[in-house]
Amino acid sequence: FWGGSGVFLGNVRACLVLVLFLALVEHGRGNNAYEPEEFLKREYSLTKPYQGLGSSSTSHWELMGNTMITPEHVRLTPDLQSRQGAVWSRIPCYIRDWELQVHFKIHGQGKKNLNGDGMAIWLTKERMQAGPVFGNMNQFTGLGIFLDTYPNEDKHHERVFPYISAMVGNGSLVYDHDQDGRNADLGGCSASIRNIDYDTFVLVRYIRNTLTIMMDIEGKQEWKDCLEVPGVHMPQGYYFGASSVTGDLSDNHDLVSLKLFELSVERSPEELENEEEVLIPSVDYRDVPVDVVDEGMSTLTLFFLFVFSVIGLVLLIVVGLIIYQRWKNRSRKRFY
Repeated sequence: FWGGSGVFLGNVRACLVLVLFLALVEHGRGNNAYEPEEFLKREYSLTKPYQGLGSSSTSHWELMGNTMITPEHVRLTPDLQSRQGAVWSRIPCYIRDWELQVHFKIHGQGKKNLNGDGMAIWLTKERMQAGPVFGNMNQFTGLGIFLDTYPNEDKHHERVFPYISAMVGNGSLVYDHDQDGRNADLGGCSASIRNIDYDTFVLVRYIRNTLTIMMDIEGKQEWKDCLEVPGVHMPQGYYFGASSVTGDLSDNHDLVSLKLFELSVERSPEELENEEEVLIPSVDYRDVPVDVVDEGMSTLTLFFLFVFSVIGLVLLIVVGLIIYQRWKNRSRKRFY
C-alpha cells in the first residue's frame, strides 16, 4: 500500500512540476506576444538610445520644431505655450501588413481641461510639414491617429476627453479643429492617458485592409480594444511620424518609442490576383471627397459665360431698339 502511495505522490509531484513549467513557458510567450521581437523592423522604429537622432545624416529619423532629445524620451513639446514639434521617418514604408506600438507619456501642471492639446501618430505621403493638426499640416494624405487631450467643442458631451481617434485623409479632406475632428474621424474611444504614473501604450495595426487601435494604459500589459475599421485602403511608400502642438494651454508630450512590426499574412493566389494598387487613401463605408478634374465647366468658365451672356443680351436689346426705331420712322414717312 505504502509503495503504491509513494509512486502516486511521485506522479503528483511530477505533474505539479510540469504544470509549473508550462505556466512559465506560457508567461514567457505572453511577454513575447506583447513585443514580438522577431518581426521588429528597426529601420522604421525609434527606440533608446537615440544615438544620432536629428543630428546625423545616417539617422533614420528627423526632428523639427521645438523637439528635444533626452536620455529617457523624445519631447515633442514642453509644458509651455505656443510650442510645436515633430519627428519623422526618412524612409518610406513599403510593408503591407504591420503593427505599430507607441510608448508615450503626456503630463503637465495644468488641471483637467486646462491642458492641451495632445499628440498625433502619422503614416502619410507628406512629411516635415508644420501645421494646425497636432503640429502637422491639414488636408494630409494618409492616416492620422490623434491622442486628443482637450475638448475644443463644448456643445457635445458624449465624448469624454482625453479621446483617441483615427482619420484617413486623401489630400482634400479637412480636419476641423473646432469640432475636434468629428467631421472626418472614423470613431475612437475615451482613454485616461494624461498624468499617469505607469507606462502608456497605443497599438495601431493594419492587416488585410482593417485598421485596429488598441491601448494599454492601466499598467497591466494587456491590450484593450479602442477602434476597429474594416475596408481601409492605404497606399505604400508613406512615412511614419509623430507630432504635437500647444497653444494657450500646454503639456509635456513625450515619445518614448515607436516600434514597427511586420506581420506575416498568407494570401491565396486569388487574393493576390484580385489585389489592386491603392493610389489614394480611402475607407469603404465612408464617402471621402476626392479632388478630381471636373470635366464640366469650372467656376471661371461659368463667370465668363455669364458675362458674355449679359453682353449678348444687351447687344440684342440695342439691336432690337434700333430696328424698332427704323421701322417706326418708315411708318411715319408713309403718312406723309
